[in-house]
Amino acid sequence: MSQPVAIITGASSGMGLAVTKHLVAQGWRVAMADIDEDTGRKVSAELGDQVLFCLTDVSSYSQQADLFRKAFLWGENRLDLFAANAGIADTQFLQENDYNYDEKGLPLALNLKALDVNFTAVIQGIWLFKHYARQNKIPGGKVVITSSSAGLYPMETNPVYTASKHGLVGLTRALGPALLRQNIQINAICPGFVPTALCPKEMLDRFPKEHITPMSTVIKAYDAFLGDHSLHGQTVELSLDQLYFRTKPDYPNESQRWLGEDSASFWEEAYTTPVS
Repeated sequence: MSQPVAIITGASSGMGLAVTKHLVAQGWRVAMADIDEDTGRKVSAELGDQVLFCLTDVSSYSQQADLFRKAFLWGENRLDLFAANAGIADTQFLQENDYNYDEKGLPLALNLKALDVNFTAVIQGIWLFKHYARQNKIPGGKVVITSSSAGLYPMETNPVYTASKHGLVGLTRALGPALLRQNIQINAICPGFVPTALCPKEMLDRFPKEHITPMSTVIKAYDAFLGDHSLHGQTVELSLDQLYFRTKPDYPNESQRWLGEDSASFWEEAYTTPVS
């Protein structure tokens, strides 16, 4: 039987690299995707033929589509896991007044690269993963999304980042039951502060050690998802050495519960009925 195959984005450093190394040690083959070509190729050479480095800007659909095609073929027409891990902080700050203007004196659009990388690219990646996972010998697979504690609580310094990470939590909860019917389990992790390249080195050295979530907790979460085929649509907060399965807010009344849980057949009819 061929070895299981994973695609991991943001795989040249931080959580992506840690998960890559962990999976390789467990006998997986990993397609490492990252925009850091020098580090990615160096690390992939060190890890050997169990990994394939793919230079990829996930905010480019064409590059991500090429990544999935390469990984599927390299994996001998097999793709078991998509770890949507790539992420960046805000590239322009919505709360600040650093406007630039065009020749008419109109404000230029806000730079939403963080939304493109953190949110839109994840949606497109899931779209691509489904295409290939359906072609597995046993159709299906797993998706693990890297959200953040900022997907559960507001991070005032990075509002667009916060919005993207909240969006991933909602996406996981909404899509989980539907994808399970296609034998695809989608779940999300919401790490607290894990030392990664998102934090400048000089700030990392000053970060209070008692508030750092170790990489071992990230690995623990992945092992939980990979080892339990019943988990789907779950959002797991990672803090220090613990995993906390977070549930959606309680409904305030029966009307909202009906809207959230029992109205599916109504909306399915609404979306399939031709508009006259």
